[in-house]
Amino acid sequence: MHQEQRQPRILLTGWFSFPDGEATAGDVLALHRVEEVLRRAGLEYDVAWSPRFRPEALHLDAAAHEPYGWLVFVCGPLYGPQIEELHRRFAHCVRIAVGVSVIDPGSAAVTGFDHVIARDAPGAGPALDLAAHAPASPPRPVVGVLLAQGQYEYGQARRHDVVAKEVAGWLHGKDCARLELETRLGTHDRRLCATPAQLHSVLVRLDLVVTDRLHGLVLALRAGTPALAVDPVEDGAKVTAQARACDWPALVPAERLDAAELDRWWQWCLTSGRVAARRIRDAFAGGTGRDGAEDLVTVLRQGRAG
Repeated sequence: MHQEQRQPRILLTGWFSFPDGEATAGDVLALHRVEEVLRRAGLEYDVAWSPRFRPEALHLDAAAHEPYGWLVFVCGPLYGPQIEELHRRFAHCVRIAVGVSVIDPGSAAVTGFDHVIARDAPGAGPALDLAAHAPASPPRPVVGVLLAQGQYEYGQARRHDVVAKEVAGWLHGKDCARLELETRLGTHDRRLCATPAQLHSVLVRLDLVVTDRLHGLVLALRAGTPALAVDPVEDGAKVTAQARACDWPALVPAERLDAAELDRWWQWCLTSGRVAARRIRDAFAGGTGRDGAEDLVTVLRQGRAG
């Protein structure tokens, strides 16, 4: 009997492989699509990642010393010295580009490949991008992050810098989509909302808000979105007071800020907190609770009468 010949191993690369490249969502989804079809075909492969993006993974420097028979470049435009260097380092491999954009068919970056399966190229009809057919994954929570700057009026009780650093580090480990938001409005800065209604339109679409701001808490609840609030002032200040006024339990004092406490309220906000936040939203809309506005009218009337 003849021994079955082993298929040469495949190295998957892309712009996400270069130390000075970048990993975009589209490129990584295109990679997932290629991985899916290779697994289905029973073909073995490895992926080379940028050491800046995934320090612990396989990198091009190490891969160049391995006996790969095929190199596949996935997605992105074919141009530049990085790809030309890839041809030199992996000259022993059969090199294929798939799902790529060809700008100059005569460039060394393009002609160095043995096969080019383009998504767009001069004189050729376009093909669907690989990311379109990438395997689906469950949606992750969409989290608005509203952290305070300044507030130096709290003096030595101020813990804002520590809170921001701890919360940012903790959030980095969460599998979620993070949106950095700001309650400050602006008409000349495209990064800011121009009206409260614009910010509200963002908040109502979120799964959760993480904030150390009073208005981060109130505006989230007004939108019916649970808020994980942290009071950045030692012994509690306006964030704690407002959480009590709203009867909102998901509050972490600066003195008890740790990952376990944040995790506990994170889980609550994404489960029971959804119902609780909608209940408070409805109470706000119905005018439940005293907010001082009616007291203002009383004072004004008394002053006029006097």
